Parts: sequence; C-alpha cells; structure tokens
Amino acid sequence: MLGAGMIIGIDIGTQSLKAVVTDPTLQVIGEGAVPYQPTYPAPGCAEQDPHLWERALGPAIVAALKQADVPPREIKALGVCGQLDGCIAVDERGDPLGPCLIWTDRRAQAEVLDVPVELIRSRTGLVRDASHMAAKIRWLLRHDASAAKAACFHQPVSYMVERLTGVSVMDHALASMGMFYAIEHRRYDTELLDRFGIAPDLLPPLAEAQAKAGPLSTAGAELTGLPAGIPVAVGTGDDFSNALGAGLIAPGTFEVTLGTGEVVGAIHPQPVIDPGALVETTAYPSGAYFLKNPGWLSGGAVVWLRDVMGFANFESMDAEAALAPAGSDGVTFFPALTGALAPEWHAGARGCFYGLTPSHGRGHLARALLEGCAFAMRDVADRLRELGVEINRLLLLGGGARSRIWTQMRADILGMPGQVAARVDTSPVGAAMLAAVAGGIVADLRTAAALVSREPARIVEPDKGNEAAYAEAYQRYRKLFESLRPLFETGGEVT
Repeated sequence: MLGAGMIIGIDIGTQSLKAVVTDPTLQVIGEGAVPYQPTYPAPGCAEQDPHLWERALGPAIVAALKQADVPPREIKALGVCGQLDGCIAVDERGDPLGPCLIWTDRRAQAEVLDVPVELIRSRTGLVRDASHMAAKIRWLLRHDASAAKAACFHQPVSYMVERLTGVSVMDHALASMGMFYAIEHRRYDTELLDRFGIAPDLLPPLAEAQAKAGPLSTAGAELTGLPAGIPVAVGTGDDFSNALGAGLIAPGTFEVTLGTGEVVGAIHPQPVIDPGALVETTAYPSGAYFLKNPGWLSGGAVVWLRDVMGFANFESMDAEAALAPAGSDGVTFFPALTGALAPEWHAGARGCFYGLTPSHGRGHLARALLEGCAFAMRDVADRLRELGVEINRLLLLGGGARSRIWTQMRADILGMPGQVAARVDTSPVGAAMLAAVAGGIVADLRTAAALVSREPARIVEPDKGNEAAYAEAYQRYRKLFESLRPLFETGGEVT
C-alpha cells in the first residue's frame, strides 16, 4: 500500500447509477444507487439523457457515504466506469448537444455499409456493426444539425469524466470499442476515421484507464458533494470494469456477466482476431486483450418475459422454470430481441419461441428463455477455444448470477464448474480500483486485483444427468437459427 484514504467508485448503468465507498484495501463499506430508464423514441432507437446521470451522481454518493458512515472529506480518489458504445455530442464547455445514443441503439445501420467488413475486422478486431461509436458519430453528423457544433464526441464514461474534471480523455479499452481504433498499434486509425468522416480532433485524447484524468473541479465538486482537487481516474467501460472488479488480470477465466445484456469473454495475451466474427478483440486496462462477445439482451429478456407473462417477481419465474425439465419439453428460445449476436451477428434478427404445444405453460417459456441465453454463451465459449484462448474456470457475475437455476444451467451446458462471485455487482469496484491507482493509494492494477479477489460465494457443479438433454436442446437451438436465417434482414447480416 502506498497511501491511505477512502475511495469512491461509480458505475453509469443503463438502468441506474451505482456508487460504492471502499476502504484503502478496496473492501466495500457502503453503496448507493439511483434508478432511471432509457427511452425508445422509434424502433431500433435507444436514448438516454446525460443529465440523468449527473442528477443521480450526488444522491448515489450521499447514500453510499451514509451507509459507510464516512464524511466526504475522507474521500481521496474517485473513479468512473459504465456503459459502453454510447455516443454523445458535446460543445466546447462539455455540455451535451442532445441525448446519448446508447449501446442498444442501432439506427446507424446505413452508416456502416460502405466501410469494408474486413478492413474493420483486421484493423480494429471488431465486427462491423451499427452499435459502435463510429457509426453513431456518422449518423449524428448526417442527421442531427446540432452535431455540426460538436467540439467532441464522448462515450458515457469519458463524458462524465470531463464533467467532473474539465479534461477530455478516453482510455484505450473504451476507444477500442469505437470501430476506429487500431488494436495492434494502440492508437486511432486515420484511414477508418476518414472513411467514417470523423475529424481526429473530435475524439478525446487517449490515456490508460488507471491514469489520473485530472483533479475534481469546482463544478465536479458541486455535482458529487466531494472535495475539489481529489484525483479522478480516466475510467473505462463496464465490460472491463466488471472483470477488473472481480480481480481478473490474468488469462484462464471464462467470465460471464449476466446483466441487462450478457457479456461473455476471456483475457488473452495477444490480439487474436476471430475470422468468423463472433467474438471481438478489445484492449484491456491491464495491457492485455479481452476477447468477448458484447452481449445479447439477456437479463433484459428475463425482465421482458416476467412482465409479459405476469410473473410476480424473478423468484416466482425461476420457481416455475424449475418445474420444467432440462430442454423445456422441446420449447426453444432464440435470444435476439434486439438482434442476434450469437451464433452469428445479425442486426435484423428477432427473438423467437419455437416448439409450443397446448401442453406447454409459462414455466416452459421461462425455462426456454433462460436456456436460449445460455446456449448463446456456449457459442462464444466454443469459439474462444477454437481461437486458442485458455479457459479453465467459469466465473458468473451480474444480477442474474443470483439465480440458482440459471447458474446451474451454465455449469451444465458448459460441463464445467461455475463460480458465483462473492459480489456479483463488480463494475463500481473496478472503478474504485482504477481510482486507487490514479490516487496513489495502491501501486498498480495487479496489486488492486489481489485485494479484491475473494473466495466465490458458491461453486455450482455440473449435473451430468442433464448432459444429454442439453446437448439435444442445443442442437435444436442451432437448427432454429439456421431455419430463421432467411427471415433476417440481409442489410444486418455480417459475413
């Protein structure tokens, strides 16, 4: 340990802003959250007002400080992480010129079609997709008159860091999701910027996630209620802070975050690029690479079915799902409510239940939905192994990891013991780790990872009795995908 002092980590989520207070050893001693929601102004569009995050910041921090019984003056560093693939145009003062186009927004499909798939894949390690920032910037420049006044385009994390410090900066991992970052050279790619019509000075300068972006400004102090002058870390996206907050620095772990979207991936020492375009290769704050699928609507699909079918809560939904057998008596769900990301990416794909008969009830639908999301997870695991990525441990994070039936499915379908993290909500802890390094409280990320690593809350052993049923059900899932393929919009298909 280099220093002392309490730390605050912030996670800008899609449905809430969360804050944690940690002690110098990065143990959480207080937390708070403020809910909000995105808006969906038209099919394929998803937005969020950045002022929602700013208004949530102070109350979430106050709640966390109160629970920790810590006064603001004892906070010595602040870190921000949060949702990826958003895009916000800001003016010279850092004020937003409009709403954030968030990660599920796919309105920019036409903006990617004239940029070669292989150019994007070979340079960036990404799939050519409208969800990424380059497409959204191009859409704003083409269709939103206010974007012509933009001094910078931000993702949610870099936006908030500028609001707190007055400094425009973005970490390499966030930038590597933008579809304009040269993954092997760790810099913006000038040819891709030119093809998307993005002037380089419209993007924030690059820095390491654990670097100090700047001191908390007077305006930032007013937003947070914290002392001006404390160090604020550059921060990163939640795909990375979830893994960081669970202590993941080295290869070997297959990490599955069961959040609104399901992010599935593993750390790898080299920037291996998937020729089949199922997984994307991104930078990782430790200096390694994160090979991942950025996630289909998974927990969000659970919420959707809960509301549509009238389940009282998640527990009752799980209980009814548990009454149906493995394989859901032949009912199959294809998890593509907002487009498919497994076993292939198809923006025009949509969700589907198949195999229904009068003998099936809502418990079968519930189980089939949980199984369909888990089958997509298997698609990613199989591809990572084909790419030579080391996988010897399954780690389950996110709110969905609280579900015993869903975590059991994951272990059964992979045939591998699953570890449910002691703390499933790890993104704000990852933000606190970055703040601890930026503030000189902890020496480096490896030291921070050792501090947050804990024994799992429980180990889920695979049930061999379900092996045959899931193998058969997985094949039905793949056949359903092939049967639905002709219905997908050809404009959304990635080849």
